[in-house]
Amino acid sequence: MAKKRTYRVVFHNQGKVYELYARSASHSGEMYGFVEISELIFGERTAILVDPAEEKLKGEFAGVERTFVPIHSVIRIDQVDKSGANKIHAVGEGAGNVAHFPMPYAPPGRDPGPAKS
Repeated sequence: MAKKRTYRVVFHNQGKVYELYARSASHSGEMYGFVEISELIFGERTAILVDPAEEKLKGEFAGVERTFVPIHSVIRIDQVDKSGANKIHAVGEGAGNVAHFPMPYAPPGRDPGPAKS
């Protein structure tokens, strides 16, 4: 019997970094520009210790068959040997050496004005 694949999907969502484990992760044939994630894997409830962060994610994705993540929000997708705990990180925490591409910055409330040549 073939071993089922397991994927760790890390992506940005509403100012936080989500780390989810799933059996399926691929480009969406239904919605262009999205990654389709399905068959989410959550820890067993038989464990004595309950992780509140994973329980929060379990509640957020309760009843979800598939979720579609915009491709520009995806940080990385890894095929792994076994699943771990699903997590939500604050931006910058647990992101390792991943950095956003530099963008022009204008302080809030200030118009940068026209570009000078």
